Amino acid sequence: MAFLNSIRSVVKFRKLEINRTNRLLRKAANVDDLRKLAKRRLPIGVFDYIDGGAEDEITLRRNVEAYKKVSFKPRVLRDMANIDTSTSLFGRKLSFPLVLAPTGFTRIAHSEGELAVVRAATRAGIPFTLSTMATRSIEECASVAESDTRLWFQIYTWRDRSVVKNLVERAEASGFEAVCLTVDTAVLGRRERDVRRGFTLPPEVGLGTIIDGVKNPGWTWDFLTADPIRFANVEGLTAIDGSTAVDLAEHMKSQFDPGLSWKDVEWLRSIWKGPILIKGIQTVEDALIAVDSGVEAIAISNHGGRQLDEAPAPFDLLPEVAEAVQDRLEIICDGGVRRGSDIVKAVSLGANAVMAGRPYLYALGACGERGVDHVLGLLHEGVERTMALIGAASMNDLSQELINRAD
Repeated sequence: MAFLNSIRSVVKFRKLEINRTNRLLRKAANVDDLRKLAKRRLPIGVFDYIDGGAEDEITLRRNVEAYKKVSFKPRVLRDMANIDTSTSLFGRKLSFPLVLAPTGFTRIAHSEGELAVVRAATRAGIPFTLSTMATRSIEECASVAESDTRLWFQIYTWRDRSVVKNLVERAEASGFEAVCLTVDTAVLGRRERDVRRGFTLPPEVGLGTIIDGVKNPGWTWDFLTADPIRFANVEGLTAIDGSTAVDLAEHMKSQFDPGLSWKDVEWLRSIWKGPILIKGIQTVEDALIAVDSGVEAIAISNHGGRQLDEAPAPFDLLPEVAEAVQDRLEIICDGGVRRGSDIVKAVSLGANAVMAGRPYLYALGACGERGVDHVLGLLHEGVERTMALIGAASMNDLSQELINRAD
C-alpha cells in the first residue's frame, strides 16, 4: 500500500508540474520572462552560475545593450507575402540563423540537460553545440539525434592532448558535423557571484541547498531523483569526472592548457577533417589570422561576458570584422541575443548567424524541454516578424542599408 501511495504521489507531482509548465509558458512573452521564471525555480547559486559574468559584469551588460544602440530603417511596399528565414552554414540549410552555443553543466538547470536541448534544436532546424564539459556525453546526444540533427562539438584543450584526440574521434564516429575550438580560456575569468556563493560543480547538497530546496521544490525533486551529474565526456579519461564537487577555476587551471596557440589549430586540422570554428575572436587582427589558418568559421565572442570584463561586445566588433574578412570564412556573432530582432541586426551587419546560450538555459531551467521549444519559437517568430516589418523577404535582403548605427 505504501508503494502504491508513493507512485500516486509521483504521478500527482508530475501532473502538477505539467499544469504549471502550461500555465507559465502561456504568459512567457520573451527571454526576460523566462529568465524571471528560472530565477524563481532554480536555487540562487545555480541561477547565478547561469546568469552571471566576470567581475563587475560590465561586458555581460554591454553584450545585450550593444544591440539596442542600433535601429532599423524600414522599407515598405516590398511584397512580404512570403518570408523565408532560412540560411546556410557549412553548406547546409538551417531554418533561421541561430546556433545553440555550448554550455557546460547543463543538467544543473534540468535533469534532461543536453538531451532536451538536442531534441528541441532538431525540431527547430538549427545546430546544437555540445560542450566538452557537458553533463551528457557525445554518444548520448547522438542517440537522441535524428537524421537531420546538426551536432557540433566544442573543444577545450587539455594538457594531455590524447584526451582531445579521444573526444574528436568520438565526435566523428557519432556523426558530429563540426568542431568549435574555444580560445578565450587561458585562465578562468573571475566570476564573483560564484565566489560569493561558494558555488561548486556539481552543486553540493548542504544546509544552503536544503533551504533552497524548500523554496524550489521542483528543481530539488528533479535534482535528487535524477542520475548523479558527471562530466560525461571525460569520464574515465581524466582523474576528475564530476563525481565529487570541484571548484571550476582550480579544475580548469589544473587540466586545461594555457599554452594553446595557432599551432594547435594546425594540429586540430590533422585529426579532424570537417569544418572548424574558432570561438573567442575579439579583434580584427585575430580574425585575419583565422582566415590565414584555413578554418571555415569564427565566432566573435567574449564567452558571454564570463571571462575578461571590459572585453568588446561582439555585436560592436561585427561590422569591422565582416569588412576585413570579406566572406573568406563564415562569421557567427556570439553573445547578447535576446530577441529575434537582434538576430536580424547581426545578419544585416555581416554575420552568417548568431550563437546564444543563456536564453535556452533560462528556458530549460524554467520549464524543461518545453521551455526550450518555447524560446526557440519566440526567437524564430521574432526574426520572421522583424523581416516583414523592415521589408526583407529573405536573408539575402538583409544589409547595412536597413540599419541605423549610432556612429
